Amino acid sequence: MSQIVPLVSSGIAGPLGVLHLPRLWQKASLAAAGKLHSDYPGCGKGYDGMTLGHLGIKEEDFLSFIATKPTYVQLEAWVRDYPGVKLTAADIYKHNQAVTGYIHTDDVRKGILEAVGLPDDGGVNPGAVDLNNLDDWQTFWATEIK
Repeated sequence: MSQIVPLVSSGIAGPLGVLHLPRLWQKASLAAAGKLHSDYPGCGKGYDGMTLGHLGIKEEDFLSFIATKPTYVQLEAWVRDYPGVKLTAADIYKHNQAVTGYIHTDDVRKGILEAVGLPDDGGVNPGAVDLNNLDDWQTFWATEIK
């Protein structure tokens, strides 16, 4: 069975405006279908946990809903209706700032840059979203193109 590298960036939001939620949906959906590349968690502790935590959604509830194979639009409707969900403009803003402002540790940054063949000389945006994109693209290339 195919193992798919998720290429939706954490820097993408759907109509609700919540960064990373489309990527989380894609990864969790692929994992539930047994199609997620083995280098990726379906629902990990980094941006995945951050997103669910900021929204006030329990991971087990989210994964149970994902098991029903919702479209992305169906997921957003479920999120809007989730009891106690935190979706005010301020909640979303704070979450999005946390996503865009997250910086990987030096070791993680160096490892990603080394893997993609770039020098760690300060010339690459150090934000985790951009570094994760590079990591995804490298994994995609190595898996599907090379």
